[in-house]
Amino acid sequence: MLHKPVRPVLVVIAHGSRDPRHAATVHALVRRVRSLRPGLRVETGFLDFNIPSVQGVLESLAAEGVRDVVALPLLLTRAFHAKADIPAVLREAPSRLRIRQADVLGPSPLLLSALERRLYEAGLRPADKSSTGVVLASAGSSDPEAIAVIADIAREWWHTGWCAVRPAFASASLPRTEDAVRELRALGCSTVAVAPYVLAPGFLPDRIARGATGADVLADVLGPAPEVARLLLDRYDTARLPLPTAVGA
Repeated sequence: MLHKPVRPVLVVIAHGSRDPRHAATVHALVRRVRSLRPGLRVETGFLDFNIPSVQGVLESLAAEGVRDVVALPLLLTRAFHAKADIPAVLREAPSRLRIRQADVLGPSPLLLSALERRLYEAGLRPADKSSTGVVLASAGSSDPEAIAVIADIAREWWHTGWCAVRPAFASASLPRTEDAVRELRALGCSTVAVAPYVLAPGFLPDRIARGATGADVLADVLGPAPEVARLLLDRYDTARLPLPTAVGA
């Protein structure tokens, strides 16, 4: 009798925060992922501040006899956490686990759809698009690659019909949200909206919100938007595909 292959466990790796809204939002997103694929086991581990830790989740899975895991960074860019912190944690995992690290979430058309969903939920209408300037407000990074990706996303999003789109950063880089709001006003956009390109509430999203006081619209964080949940599953499915066989192997 043929046995159906066991699907790898999806371990979502979140940053963690002292702000209780952060973990609550992460758990809400994971619940949505589970609802989209009921047969998939999804666990959540945090790098800092919250429990369970990533290491604790991996050790528990190994103790249960789990062999295959897809570790998915709940991150929007490939900055320090994706390049250094998460690989370091995964290297300390129990040796019996076979772990594949999925790619970070961004960039993706699904994230642009989620950003627009949040703007429309905050009061914009599709008819407002051509007269609205948008601040794409991210947490910020000292990693030049991550900063360049945010700028590319802003340019791509602008080409979908907005009056203008400007990137902004809550830390490490400039401009700040309030600077981008002023720039869009100076450009003559009738409406200025701030779209936080962040997954969950916390210290830096609060800084974005304070910088948005001069805007007309402030969208919510991406959180458990259905597009984000679908994207997690896309990243999981890609990571669990068989690795390509080298030519001549």
